Amino acid sequence: MSSPAVPLPSAPSPAGSPVARAYGRLTAAYPGLRIREHGASEPLPRGAGWVGAHELAAGGEALDAHLAWDAAQVVRDYGRPARPDVVAGFGLHRYAWPFCLLITVPWFLERRVPRLPVDRVAFHRTEGLMAVRVEEFACLPGDPAAALPGARTVAGEAELREEVRQAVAGHLGPLLEGFGPRMRRGSRALWATATDEVVEGLWYLGGLLGEERRAVRELQLLLPGALAPYPGGARFRTLAGPGGTELTTRDRAGCCFFYTVRPDDTCTTCPRTRDAERVARLAAAAG
Repeated sequence: MSSPAVPLPSAPSPAGSPVARAYGRLTAAYPGLRIREHGASEPLPRGAGWVGAHELAAGGEALDAHLAWDAAQVVRDYGRPARPDVVAGFGLHRYAWPFCLLITVPWFLERRVPRLPVDRVAFHRTEGLMAVRVEEFACLPGDPAAALPGARTVAGEAELREEVRQAVAGHLGPLLEGFGPRMRRGSRALWATATDEVVEGLWYLGGLLGEERRAVRELQLLLPGALAPYPGGARFRTLAGPGGTELTTRDRAGCCFFYTVRPDDTCTTCPRTRDAERVARLAAAAG
């Protein structure tokens, strides 16, 4: 997500926010995404580049405008148009990847899982900004935040992981219904895409935070295999790198179809990318 010359002003988080510290660490590690929290009675921003998640889920004019940006970006960056279904996949990714971090990062850092239905999130893509209204969240017994309004304690770590899966599915489910006809994919393929957004977002942030190994372990516990509606697990595996080093990779559950735009260019985690190519890319990135 690009940053403008004059960013929109950030507002302080509501008093007693259970996720403010986690969102602050997220932005400090990844300045391309900033999060603006709103109080329970405060409306989310509209107009001037903003789109509500519920508007994207409706699949109408707001989604048309959202995808027009992606279609123009492909032509601008790659000199050729992409198929409409591929554009729709790009547009979903550019929303779903940052959205999933709104759920997974507080869980990873604070063991708090916000519930964010589609009417509680708005997106300003050119600013790299998401506005949220956290009215309820799950946490573990003994968490000081359990005394806050909207808190709900669960028995333990396994139950909190289920809260993560449900929170993501509760938000992305309506989005997949809105994007699905444009993407021309079945339910299983759409939820495979959602699986990848969950896993690859936190994996990337874990690396930025210096906790990649823990992020991989946590994601393997979160998605150990097929758990409805997610059709596949985190799918991490280790490759042998130069000098006996170990390189972490995974096989994506879904496909972004970027190869239809640039046939010789695949994602490192794409099943089409052979292990030898993965090792070369990962070793080069590691320096």
